[in-house]
Amino acid sequence: MAAMLDKLVRYFSLPGVQRAFPAGVLIALCSSLLGVTLVLKRFSFIGDGLSHVAFGAMAIATVLKLSNNIPLVLAITIICAILLLRTGQNARIKGDAAVAMISVGALAMGYLIMNLAPKSSIRTGTLASDVCTTLFGSTSILTLTRTDVILCAVLSLVVVAAFVVFYNKIFSVTFDESFAKATGTRTGLYNLIISVIVAVIIVLAMNLVGSLLISALIIFPALSAMRVFKSFRSVTVCSAVLSVICAVIGLLVSILAGTPVGSTIVAADIVAFAGFSAAGAIIRGIKK
Repeated sequence: MAAMLDKLVRYFSLPGVQRAFPAGVLIALCSSLLGVTLVLKRFSFIGDGLSHVAFGAMAIATVLKLSNNIPLVLAITIICAILLLRTGQNARIKGDAAVAMISVGALAMGYLIMNLAPKSSIRTGTLASDVCTTLFGSTSILTLTRTDVILCAVLSLVVVAAFVVFYNKIFSVTFDESFAKATGTRTGLYNLIISVIVAVIIVLAMNLVGSLLISALIIFPALSAMRVFKSFRSVTVCSAVLSVICAVIGLLVSILAGTPVGSTIVAADIVAFAGFSAAGAIIRGIKK
C-alpha cells in the first residue's frame, strides 16, 4: 500500500499527470451530460459515427503537421455533425445509413491519407503508433500541453453552459419531439445544438479514450444510471457523477498498473454498469 501511494505521489509530481487529471474529469463530465439524451432518442450510434469522422480529421491534421490539431478536428467534426443531421432527415437516406456512410468513409479516408502522405509528414512516431494512439487513446492524455488543457477547459465550460441554458428544450425534444414541435418549439434548431455539442464532446474525448472508445464514455454512465433512477434529472446527475468517478479511477489504475488510459476508464465504466444493473435488480425485487 505504501509503495502504491509513493508511486502515485511521484507520478503526481509530473506536469503531464497534473494536467491529465483535470482534463480527464472535465471530459468525463461533458461526455455524460448528453448520454441520456442520445440513449433515449436512440442516437447512440451518432457518437460512434462522429468519432470516426474525428479520426479522419486527425489524420489530415497529422499530415499537415499542425502544432495544435484541435481547432481543425473540431471544425470538421461539427460540419459533419450538421451534414449527418441533414442527411439523416432525407427520405431516401435513413439515419443509420447516413451514419454508416459518413463514419466509414471518414475512417477509410483518414487511414488512406496517413498511408499516402510522405513519411516526413507524420509528426511523431511510426504510422502504426499514431493510428493506435488516435484510435485507442493510449497515453495521449498524459502528453497534453498547457494550451490543450486550457482549450479543453474552455470547451467544457461551453458544453456545460449550453446544456444548462437549453436544458428544458433538450428535455422536451428528448421525450416527445412531435409534441414539442406542435407547441412551437424549434426542434430542428435544438437537434442541431445537440449534434454540435456531441461533436465538441467527441473531439474532447479523443484525447482521453481514443476515437473507437468514445461511445462507451458517453453511453455507459447513462445506461448505468438508468438501471437505478427513473427521472431525467436524476439519471443525468447520477450519470455525470458516475462518469467522473470512473474517469478518476481509470486514470489512477492506469498509472499504478501501467495499462492504457482509455481502455482502463472504459473497463471501470463496464464494472460500474454491472454494479448498477445488480443494484437495480435488487431494488426492483424489493419493491415487488
